[in-house]
Amino acid sequence: MTRKTEPPRRDADATRHTILRAARQRFAADGYARATIRAIAGDAGVDPALVIRYFGSKELLFAAAARFDLRLPDLAGLPLREASRALVRHFLVRWEEDDTLMALLRVASTNDSAVAELLAVFSGQVKPLVQALSGQEGREAAERAGLVASQMLGLALTRYILRLPPLAAMDHETLVARVSPVIEHYLRGGDRIA
Repeated sequence: MTRKTEPPRRDADATRHTILRAARQRFAADGYARATIRAIAGDAGVDPALVIRYFGSKELLFAAAARFDLRLPDLAGLPLREASRALVRHFLVRWEEDDTLMALLRVASTNDSAVAELLAVFSGQVKPLVQALSGQEGREAAERAGLVASQMLGLALTRYILRLPPLAAMDHETLVARVSPVIEHYLRGGDRIA
């Protein structure tokens, strides 16, 4: 007598996570326009219909995959020089452990959803940190946060996406030593870098 075996049960949360991981990697590598549901499903080892079942559309999948938590460290109480160094070091490590920011950067030039997500990261995560470190509020804090974001996003773009040879080859500590004084200046304020 042959015994009927049941197909393995899928863990919905694990499947969603696998699809999201594959989507982040595919969007980071190919950008939004070239990434396809079929390719993402293939990378995740699932049927394309399952991707649509969980996420509804490519745009909704991108929106879910693009949620990015910087996991900013608590820098309260550190002198600005040390806080700036810690912040640059944190960004370098964070970008290298998660493809989501790279996907956002690649796609933001052509996709409003990516722009919205980057703005949400800026207003919800970077700006409050800059306010806390600089002691500034309102427009002054927003301007300083914008300058910090421009420096860090520019570094990510040139190092990880464009792979500008000098920056792509530079070790973390050299980058920290060279970029953190600029970040410190933005946090401290004033017209000249000391």
